[in-house]
Amino acid sequence: MTAWMELGGPWRRKGTAVGMKILVVADEESKYLYDYYEPGRLEDIDLILSCGDIAPGYLSFLVTMSHAPVLYVKGNHDRYSEADDMGGCICVEDDIYVYRGIRILGLGGSMRYQPQAAGQYTEWEMSMRIFRLGWKLLWYKGFDILLTHAPAYQLNDMEDLPHRGFKSFLKLIDRYHPRLFIHGHIHATYGSCFKRLDAYNGTTVVNGYERYVIEYPEG
Repeated sequence: MTAWMELGGPWRRKGTAVGMKILVVADEESKYLYDYYEPGRLEDIDLILSCGDIAPGYLSFLVTMSHAPVLYVKGNHDRYSEADDMGGCICVEDDIYVYRGIRILGLGGSMRYQPQAAGQYTEWEMSMRIFRLGWKLLWYKGFDILLTHAPAYQLNDMEDLPHRGFKSFLKLIDRYHPRLFIHGHIHATYGSCFKRLDAYNGTTVVNGYERYVIEYPEG
């Protein structure tokens, strides 16, 4: 964590100018941005990232009220269908999306705790999803931001199976050393297990529960 400075919530790397502002949302709609929204609150946001378990209407609202693109992965409770109006939001599940030179890899869902349930994966199934991304990882020469719903194993996760993180995320970070690992799924209301910021092997870890703004240094 010593490589990053918190500035009233957001962080920036020491010795670098502020680049783009990224709004992260996850798990619960922010009353500040939704129920009590006031014009201009999103005008300085350059990119919005959703870590899942967010209603399509909320994401559509964010993309409508800002000039920023909204990229999202699905949570373990999301049931988006072709009929849902995503309002121009971009799904980055099992993909690498490049925005202003920043490579964003998306992997939604949680650990499987119900047989055959959508949005849930065993450790092996998540590993296979990552394996199938191999040619994209080679083409893009890695990634800068890992965007997921679930946390990584023993990194901001919990001991119960529904909230346990994936070991395969740790392996992915160990290999490609992204600047950021952004996840949701672990709510602030869960108590002492909640950490907004953490670090792992040179990567800054952000829990995006509800809302959080990151100042991402470009270049």
